[in-house]
Amino acid sequence: MCRLAKLSCPALGVSKRNLYDFEVEYLCDYKKIREQEYYLVKWRGYPDSENTWEPRQNLKCVRILKQFHKDLERELLRRHHRSKPPRHLDPSLANYLVQKAKQRRALRRWEQELNAKRSHLGRITVENEVDLDGPPRAFVYINEYRVGEGITLNQVAVGCECQDCLLAPAGGCCPGASLHKFAYNDQGQVRLRAGLPIYECNSRCRCGYDCPNRVVQKGIRYDLCIFRTDDGRGWGVRTLEKIRKNSFVMEYVGEIITSEEAERRGQIYDRQGATYLFDLDYVEDVYTVDAAYYGNISHFVNHSVGTRQCDPNLQVYNVFIDNLDERLPRIAFFATRTIRAGEELTFDYNMQVDPVDMESTRMDSNFGLAGLPGSPKKRVRIECKCGTESCRKYLF
Repeated sequence: MCRLAKLSCPALGVSKRNLYDFEVEYLCDYKKIREQEYYLVKWRGYPDSENTWEPRQNLKCVRILKQFHKDLERELLRRHHRSKPPRHLDPSLANYLVQKAKQRRALRRWEQELNAKRSHLGRITVENEVDLDGPPRAFVYINEYRVGEGITLNQVAVGCECQDCLLAPAGGCCPGASLHKFAYNDQGQVRLRAGLPIYECNSRCRCGYDCPNRVVQKGIRYDLCIFRTDDGRGWGVRTLEKIRKNSFVMEYVGEIITSEEAERRGQIYDRQGATYLFDLDYVEDVYTVDAAYYGNISHFVNHSVGTRQCDPNLQVYNVFIDNLDERLPRIAFFATRTIRAGEELTFDYNMQVDPVDMESTRMDSNFGLAGLPGSPKKRVRIECKCGTESCRKYLF
């Protein structure tokens, strides 16, 4: 409106120098006449009826031009097994490029929303180079458990008095108070075997934020990417940074519901082929985490994909911090090995912990088995698509 009225506006960055510069929203079409390239431009703030053909030298949108040609070449390869653009695009190809541009805008907005809502250090990026699917329609990003109706999280009443929780723990620090071992080394890597619980320092402890026994509560530290998989597994998550073995990666966050409510929802999710229920069965099967609607980035983590077998790179641990009710642990994922930058993060939907002692047998993280009315055989079985030779064929 300012440009149309030929008015400068400092708040919008419109000045006399750029008064007649218009912003490209996306590119709709392409043609080549003699040796001159032209692009059909959708201008930001103007209807489609105002789209105009512009020679390349008139366009300063380098990033949009590069992305347009990248999308064009990829689609040409898919359709015609060649990447060189023709002099004119057929209508179906031009329409695809418009839909792809609109999708990128929607994903970019969703990425901004996710980062605005996250309370953790690690940034989230979103990309889809596979199809035209946009952001999920029914998903709300949260950073901690959302407590369902009739459920109460009781806050811890006491904390430790340690001067140094790692080197000089008073009375065994918070883990010792619950008759358990200290979970981490000085690098924040878990040193307990899977199945043993983690007790971190809490809000009533004397130690500060930098205490080595405060790891999970600091949240996600790595930059992660939600991406569209190219083998039919929907969305997935990959790390953008190297993750060391035994390092904390993320929590499984969602809505805490009763096992009765989980049973009802589980039947619905079965029909949809979804797996978002996680039983909190550390001591008894009373509560379940449902991450279908409320969740964090763990909502998008897939079943394990290995080169030779179903091989997860994340391991589940039960964690207790400000709530010591053993029926309501926090679910934390730690790296089972060094994970390279760019590698997909996965865990086993049917993870079993070896019963090496009475403590470890208390943990049986059967993800997706929540809300089971009777035998598991009566449920809809979800097919595994990892594609490996020794795949179990079903997630559960």
